[in-house]
Amino acid sequence: MKHRTLQILWPAFLVAAVMEVLLFAIVDPVEIRWFGRLIGWTPVAICSVAFLVLWLLVASAGALTVLLRLTAEELDPPKGSPPRF
Repeated sequence: MKHRTLQILWPAFLVAAVMEVLLFAIVDPVEIRWFGRLIGWTPVAICSVAFLVLWLLVASAGALTVLLRLTAEELDPPKGSPPRF
């Protein structure tokens, strides 16, 4: 289970980092507005929150892909046999 989690989180981390670089190459974090008003956060806080949100989204997509690739036996093993992760 730990190995599979790392297989999802590490590529998601790398993709989120690239996405953040591309996002903030176009958008100035100081000028971000929420419902017409400036957020008032520091640029580091905005970049940190944006990175965590992007990482969560990409990791969720990876986890859903892994879940959809599991076979019926992996999801619901026969009684008496140990679960395979």
